[in-house]
Amino acid sequence: MDILQLKDKNVIVMGVANDRSIAWHISKALFDAEAHIIFTYRKERSLSKLTKLLADYDDSRYSIVQCDVNSDDSMTEAFTSIGEKYGTIQGLVHSVAFAHAEDLKNRFVETSRDGYAFAQDTSAYSLIKAAQLVRPYMTEGGSIITMSYLGAERVLDGYNVMGVAKAALEANVRYLASDIGQDNIRVNAISAGAIKTLAAKGVPSFNKILNKIEEAAPLRRNITPQEVANMSVVMLSALSTGVTGEVIHVDAGYSILGI
Repeated sequence: MDILQLKDKNVIVMGVANDRSIAWHISKALFDAEAHIIFTYRKERSLSKLTKLLADYDDSRYSIVQCDVNSDDSMTEAFTSIGEKYGTIQGLVHSVAFAHAEDLKNRFVETSRDGYAFAQDTSAYSLIKAAQLVRPYMTEGGSIITMSYLGAERVLDGYNVMGVAKAALEANVRYLASDIGQDNIRVNAISAGAIKTLAAKGVPSFNKILNKIEEAAPLRRNITPQEVANMSVVMLSALSTGVTGEVIHVDAGYSILGI
């Protein structure tokens, strides 16, 4: 019995940077569920890495489209070409976030206007634009998920402007869920625990965070990328058709603590 009901469904995945990316682990889980994946990439360097990751997969099970989330024209061209080729899209994985290194390393009060705007545009507004562009092709209903982090809710050392961008992202999830729910489109966020990704390397206190979670989280351990991927697939699947507008924590329970 196919309880996920993702077989042969078209799912767009944005944000695969390398083999450690949460988006890549989600993609592998989607392949296991026999979904068809449309990958987007921003720059040629990302395309090269993505192509290597996909070397062992049948190319009939995926396609690749260039998409710069900081450009309306690029995003429109990408989603239009995807829609024209595939007609119906059932899922979208938004795993895109970026901030300038100096805006993570400096004190938050020193955040530049350009750095703040760039982090918001890349990490938060891009979800709104993606939802706007994919909506016409989710004619059978659909599920949109994005990746958040506890820094959206609490002050975490070194997360700075990205924490504010993630807070905006989570608010976007709620407003989008309310707005496009009438189209039978669900929008949710996965707030993943600390995982060693390329983005995490930019947070100065990351190793301290890992150690603290191991000591304090209810499960007394850090999570695995596979656990985030598993929940992501659930949220894209028929198992979660009654859930929208939520921020779902996959963090070994750390977010429930008051310390």
